Order: sequence, then structure tokens, then C-alpha cells
Amino acid sequence: MSAFSHLPLGQRIPAGTPHAVSASLPTMRAVIGYEEKNPEITRHMTSGYPRFVKHPFLKKTAAHILHTLGLEGWQLWPTSSAHAAATLCAWLGVPEARVVENVCVSGVAFPANPDTFARAKTYLQHTGTLLSSREAEDYLVRVGELPAPHPEPTFEGYAASRVKGAVARAFQHASPEDVFLANSGMNAVYAAFRAADSLQRPRGRKLWIQLGWLYLDTIAILQKFTGQPAHDYVVQHNVFDLAALRKLFATRGHEIAGLITEVPTNPLIQTPDLAAIYELCRAHQAIFVADPTIASPLNIDILPHTDVAVNSLTKYTASEGDVLAGAIVVNPRSPWAADFRRLLPGELQPVYSRDLSRLASQIGDVDALIAQVNRTAPAVVEFLLNHPRVKNVWWSEHPDSRDNYLKIARSPASIGSMISFTVENLAEFYDRLSLPKGPSFGMKTSLICPFIYLAHYDLVTSEHGRAQLAAAGLDPELLRLSIGSEPADDIIAALAEALA
Repeated sequence: MSAFSHLPLGQRIPAGTPHAVSASLPTMRAVIGYEEKNPEITRHMTSGYPRFVKHPFLKKTAAHILHTLGLEGWQLWPTSSAHAAATLCAWLGVPEARVVENVCVSGVAFPANPDTFARAKTYLQHTGTLLSSREAEDYLVRVGELPAPHPEPTFEGYAASRVKGAVARAFQHASPEDVFLANSGMNAVYAAFRAADSLQRPRGRKLWIQLGWLYLDTIAILQKFTGQPAHDYVVQHNVFDLAALRKLFATRGHEIAGLITEVPTNPLIQTPDLAAIYELCRAHQAIFVADPTIASPLNIDILPHTDVAVNSLTKYTASEGDVLAGAIVVNPRSPWAADFRRLLPGELQPVYSRDLSRLASQIGDVDALIAQVNRTAPAVVEFLLNHPRVKNVWWSEHPDSRDNYLKIARSPASIGSMISFTVENLAEFYDRLSLPKGPSFGMKTSLICPFIYLAHYDLVTSEHGRAQLAAAGLDPELLRLSIGSEPADDIIAALAEALA
């Protein structure tokens, strides 16, 4: 018998907090219904990953502001700051849209229009500039719509100093002054891109390189916010092909603004040769941005091999799974270090005070979590590799990546929590599996999801899209498993039961 129990559709993960960053999608029918916005499924999804599912507190905040301002029949997206609202309003380009503010909460209001609403949602998702659920909760308390905030442990000291110090120690080569906090990992990526682009564009450098298949919103930033994407955006899916990368730099090096990658990539857990890529970037005066979130900077040492690192603190650092936050860490030895220190404060969105206090209260748990997942992951990988119904397994020490990964691993035991794999008959396995099933990773709770269905459903459901996935080496039925703090035997027993 599995030690886990099937979670009902829509249950928050973790349960017991309104600020959970994941929610249960227990069957493939639920996954597909969620993606296709089937009311039979979505009515159960009262919350989800905050950049994708509008939190009930945000809905209530928006409704209250519109009613207070007499804007009946309008819609509103609450934003993380007045500056974010102004930027969103300008980007929408809708004459009737306006920046509004009520009791210290800003947003963009517009006459009800599904297209404008969807475009605003997409922009906020990509840039990470949506209002925090805790800030919305506090607004509702101030205006009398809620009696009190949800009780939870918080840090009583100077939370920013505690978090910055912990992040600097994780990256090892940085001081707290090199750490810039953002209200989400995605906002950290966006702010780093904006700062780098603003440095390079006056020099006539507009071309950005995406190395590997990256997280969907990182891809979207490069697709939508480069000057002329058809000319200024190049994708190299094969992270191991240094010859192709050198050829690209040899032919277009004078145009290249920067290169962005993940270490390892999401979801194929592939690690490029960081030192060789950074040497190439330095030789051609291109800016190198790398994201170590999948493995955690506690497992890999990347800062000496990049100009800036971007990191989602929602993963591992906020191991309870109830805070959205991110960080940008500047390599103090980068030739661009002073420029980034100057520009980043004006580009990123700060973490809301209660989110920061909540993050500071749990940040001390991250070392123990990383140590635990490093002990558990090899046993789970071995089980999957040897099971006849498992077709492919990707992890940090996959033969294609092993040498590159070990060059930057903190120790031979720094395996990381992430494993991707494919099985015979995805739907049968997924529906039978009792592990928690939902988006996100890096929690004390193990989480599994059919990642391609959740992140790229548009590609899964079209012939052209499936061809794109195949060209990038991605199986639409890939599962992404994040190991939590549970015993290895319990995780393996749950997998074995579903594979039986």
C-alpha cells in the first residue's frame, strides 16, 4: 500500500494555506479539462500556480476596487506596483484602459473585453508583475472584506537581510549587495533580460540566443520582448553542440546581445558546458544569463561562469510551497557587474513585505531539504531505470549531461530533486499514481505532472506543435517528478503501485 493518498481535484498543495502555489490535478482528464477550460474541471480550481490562476483574493480585490470607483461593467488586473500598472497599461494600448489605485493597491481597469483581459493576463504571467495574494489579502482586511490575515509563522527581524544573506551564501561567490530580490522568479528573469538588453541595444547588439528548451515564460520573453523577434531571436535546442554555437558567434557575434539558458534545462535536465559558453560570451562581449533553479544553487556552482544568475526562490528556498519570490545574483567579477547593480533596482518588482517575512521564516529549512533529496533521488532514478514499463529517464547525471554537470556540482552527491521520464500508457499510470499531482517543484512535498501537457498544451494538440517538440527532443507524454522530503521507499512504492 502506498503511503500517499489521492488528492481531490483542485485541493491546494500544500493544504491548509490560502497561499499554496500548487493545486491537485489528479487525472489526465483533469489536466486536459484544465487546459481546455472545461467548466466541469475549472469550477474545482479555486487556486493554482499564482501566475496562471487568478487567486480568489485577487478576484475579490479587483471586484472591490471596481465597485468602490464606480466602474461597474469593467474588468481589472491588480499589479505588484503602480509602475507595473503603468507599464501594463502602455503595453495594452487600449484607449479606454486606465491605471487605478485604491487603498495602496494599483491595477489596470478597462471596459469588459475578453481579448484585453487575456492579453493583460499573459503579459503579467510573462513579466511576473501580478499582485501578491498576501498583499491582496491585506487589502481585503483593510477594507473590511476579511476579518484577519491567515495565521502563519513569519520572521520577526529584518527579513530582506536574512534572505539576501542566505541567497549570497548559496551562490558562495557573491555578497548580499550582489543579490537583488524580485517578487517572483519570472520577474527576476524579465528584469535581468531588460537590464541586459538596455545595456546592449545602444551598442547595436539586439540578438538574443536561447540555449536549450527552456521554461515557457522565459521562451515567451525572448519571443515577445526582443526588438524584432524574427531577426533578433535565435534558438539552439542542442545544449551540447558547442561547434554550432561557436559558428553562430563567429558569423553574428557583433550582433549578439546575450545568451540565456537554464542549468540544468527544464524539463530535460540537460547541462551545457558553462565554462566554455561563458568564455565564448566574454570573447564576443555578449551577456550570459543562467538559471540554476532546477538543481538549486546549493547543488551547483554557476556564478563564476555567468554574468548574472536568475533564480526562483519559490523553489526549494520557499520549501513549504506558499511563497512566490525570485532573485537576481550578479557575478562581482563580471565586466557588467557595476552596470547591473545600477540598473536592476529600476527593473525588478520588490517582494511584498509579508511574503518576504514568510520566506525568511522558512529559508533555514532549505539545506536540510536539499540534503534529503540528494539522498533520495539516486534510489528513485535506479528504480525507474530498471523498470520495464519506464521508457526513458532524464536526470542530472544522464550520460549526455553527466560530465558537464559534475564540473559544476558542489559535490558528487549533489544530484538534485528533478527527474523526468516517460512510461507506457501515460493516462493509466498517471491516474493510478497516488503521489501529489500538480504544477511547481522544489517543495518538501513531492510533486509530479505531465509537464508538456501543462506548459505547452497548444503544441501537444497540433501536428505542427508535435513536430516542434520532436525537433527539440521532447516527448509530449514526458512526466516531471520533483522529489520531496518523504522517504525514498515511500516514493518508490507509490511509483511501483502505479506501474504494476
